[in-house]
Amino acid sequence: MSRRTHTLEVWGDLACFTRPEMKVERFSYPVITPSAARGIFDAIYWEGIRNTHGMRPYFNWQVERIEVLEMPRYIALRRNEVKDKAPSDRTIKAWMEGREPPEPLWADGGKDELGTDQKGRTQRQTMALKNVHYRLTARVIPKSQFSSPEQINKFDSIFERRARHGKCFQQPFFGCSEFPAFFEYVQPDGSQRQPVPFDQHIGWMLYDVFDLRREVVRDDKPFISLFDATVVNGMLEIPPYESEKVRKPERGCI
Repeated sequence: MSRRTHTLEVWGDLACFTRPEMKVERFSYPVITPSAARGIFDAIYWEGIRNTHGMRPYFNWQVERIEVLEMPRYIALRRNEVKDKAPSDRTIKAWMEGREPPEPLWADGGKDELGTDQKGRTQRQTMALKNVHYRLTARVIPKSQFSSPEQINKFDSIFERRARHGKCFQQPFFGCSEFPAFFEYVQPDGSQRQPVPFDQHIGWMLYDVFDLRREVVRDDKPFISLFDATVVNGMLEIPPYESEKVRKPERGCI
């Protein structure tokens, strides 16, 4: 485990951290989830060794604290969502090389095998957040093969350099890819903006959708973990992933 922590201030116009119990209609948690916060750190720097069996990551991010800098405010949106999924990389490559005829995803129009007009999109209601602003603190948790002090210091230095220069491998986002997140690396010294006076027992909150302990990353099934979240004075303390406070399914039961 790295002794250093890294802090980002992140903000954006819209966000949606969907509560899983709401099923079809999207309804956001009042604050960002640890999973979405980890995704922002990943977008700036997360790397590993890639081979035919998948990716062996150097480390994973452990989000430790979420500070709410703007009071949660909801906004109702109605959006068109595409029903179908994009095909696999293998299929797309076959289309590009001309080995298979491409099959478009129809947003409107198109017909099924019986000749009936089809619509490939559906309208869904979204209760999103607007004008969000958070301060996120996280730490590098190295994998067993990359846990020497020199390697950990290297990971910390690369992340800090990239974050200070505003670099990222992909645009970070708040829950949905159409809600971009903007970030700034900060050094906590007591002069930053204080969290808002917001207190709420959220209850069972999504912690992550993947098993952060895995040594090899493949196209695995989701591994849902939850924790009992309580915001006190605008701060949400996140327990370590290995903690008993984080409820995880038994391996092989998903």
